Amino acid sequence: MERQITSWYSPALNKEMPVAVYGHYGFALLLIPTAAADYLEYERFGLIESMRPFIEAGKLKVFSINSINTESWMNYEMEPRFKAIRHRQWNDYVYQEVVPFLHTYTSGETPIIVSGASFGALHSANLFFQRPDLLSGCIAMSGVYELTEYTRGYFDDDVYFNSPMHYMPNLTDHHVLEQIRRSHHIHLLSGSGAYEDPESARRFAGILYGKGIAYELDIWGSEWTHDWPTWKAMLPHYLGTRF
Repeated sequence: MERQITSWYSPALNKEMPVAVYGHYGFALLLIPTAAADYLEYERFGLIESMRPFIEAGKLKVFSINSINTESWMNYEMEPRFKAIRHRQWNDYVYQEVVPFLHTYTSGETPIIVSGASFGALHSANLFFQRPDLLSGCIAMSGVYELTEYTRGYFDDDVYFNSPMHYMPNLTDHHVLEQIRRSHHIHLLSGSGAYEDPESARRFAGILYGKGIAYELDIWGSEWTHDWPTWKAMLPHYLGTRF
């Protein structure tokens, strides 16, 4: 399996941002880390290895980037409005820098599917639903789709517009809705075991249903907890059966 580490100085974030690239061919799978983790988290915990057969077969090429949660929502010493601003800068980094970078490694027509677990699931869903013109779908694992779960009561426009459970019910732009509806890959996955919140996935799925958006909601049993064994089973299963 080919593996490369590269980085560039991000104008949006004013810092060096590394990216891990795995594979040689296939559609682009963009991975967003959990919580306070980094771009190598999915490799350390064995998720990349669990996808090895698909990567080596050229089914997909994986790109794993850094979050900046510790500089925004998980920095509890920071004033909330600055957390929101920093998060918006991270979105700009993904849309304006990461997406073009992915196209330099793949054909410009290659779909980009964004995926993540836990906090990464919220980011993945949010990134897709905000810009379905750039991203082709999401695989969100064990997510809570309300950003207010992480903001400790703070709420402003930046929180609203990065919280899919808040803005999706009010989305009326026909053009954007049609772009979302064209996706065949909106997957909301959750276990039912310890520290999972399958009701969040169910509530969000209900919002999508009300908007006429096709999705797949898959709630696994109580033996599947909010932890790496669950995600290492879920993601390869979906790559093998839905793509």
